[in-house]
Amino acid sequence: MRYVIAGGSGQVGQILARRWIARGKAGRGLGATENDVVILCRSKSVPAGRVVSWDGKTLGAWADEIDGADVVVNLAGRTVNCRYTEENLKAMLESRTDSTRVVGEAIAKAKKPPRVWLQMSTATIYAHRFDAANGESTGIIGGNEKDVPGYWARSVNIAKEWEAALAASETPKTRKVALRTSMVMSADRGGIFDVMLGLVRRGLGGRAASGKQYVSWIHGDDFARAIDWLVEHDDFDGAVNLASPNPLPYEDFMRALREAANVRIGLPATKWMLELGAWAMRTDTELVLKSRRVVPERLLAAGFRFDFDRWPEAAKDLVAHHQ
Repeated sequence: MRYVIAGGSGQVGQILARRWIARGKAGRGLGATENDVVILCRSKSVPAGRVVSWDGKTLGAWADEIDGADVVVNLAGRTVNCRYTEENLKAMLESRTDSTRVVGEAIAKAKKPPRVWLQMSTATIYAHRFDAANGESTGIIGGNEKDVPGYWARSVNIAKEWEAALAASETPKTRKVALRTSMVMSADRGGIFDVMLGLVRRGLGGRAASGKQYVSWIHGDDFARAIDWLVEHDDFDGAVNLASPNPLPYEDFMRALREAANVRIGLPATKWMLELGAWAMRTDTELVLKSRRVVPERLLAAGFRFDFDRWPEAAKDLVAHHQ
């Protein structure tokens, strides 16, 4: 197999690269050699995969790697872990839509285009809600919620335009899937789990505001397994939710993480405390306060089974493997 992972130098891309290379060494299906897992990025080297330079917005020599590849995964996009200033919001949007557009252009010009293009999207596209979960067929797209900060609609609009860029790409020989992904939890340093575990170990892993807002998540192993499943199932296209079947309120989420880490105390944080902390950490409270209640309706209906479908067990596994 030949894979191209655009924006694959980060945590999620490396989860996939390590998995495919390990399967290749073991002679297992969907495996690949190190040389056949191409990482399109600006870094000069990555732990897993072969680096090919790109700028994420213009066609170049990197496009030759897509010609003849079996699978293209595009994960590129500026991190959302930042202050939601106009400058940062603009960069978040353009880095996503530009990279999606140019990957589509490279696929369109390929003599032997890939059979599937897995395009990162986000579970944030769904509405802030507590009453019911958002599945692909039943979910409510966000942007019009009442009683939430008006600027929250900006991240929803970014998600909409991101998926619109995928839809606009004309790749008739390549199946397209939009990965509406929740927080990917892995034991690697620098990821979201690493940050949250650090807060817990400092005694700061308590309730945030009301604590009733839902957290959607997926274990890194299940994320990689779901990607492989989507590669193999040619009847799947369009939007697919990548999230555990069991999102849970933030207060319960952090309690389970404290128990897994054997930490007894977790100090709560009010909204004003969160605002102050977010300012100091150069991030935004929307990442914590928005209720993301998302479920993998399509995957479950098609028979996909999660190894980690409940957070307490997933948290214990991640703490045990935290590096």
